[in-house]
Amino acid sequence: MSRVCELTAKGRMVGNNVSHANNKTKRTFLPNLQNVTLISDTLGRSVKLRVSMNGLRSVEHVGGLDNWLLKTKAEKLSTRAAKLKREIKKKVAEAAAPAAA
Repeated sequence: MSRVCELTAKGRMVGNNVSHANNKTKRTFLPNLQNVTLISDTLGRSVKLRVSMNGLRSVEHVGGLDNWLLKTKAEKLSTRAAKLKREIKKKVAEAAAPAAA
């Protein structure tokens, strides 16, 4: 499994370890990924995602998973998250259609 956040697309970064003698060796910086269960209010179910803690803070700041997915571009999301976004959009459209009629 690749080390990429499913919501923010945050992945690994590459840099150098620098010793006291200024020797440089390659190293990687990995995101703090956690397996979390987030609740979708629109769909009425929980969803398991692999999310960075930075992404989780962003989701909570925006007001939940549904708001985050609706505001984020589909290109930035993983395939699972993009599918979830389509489901939420469909459900929102269905709820708005009877109210307009």
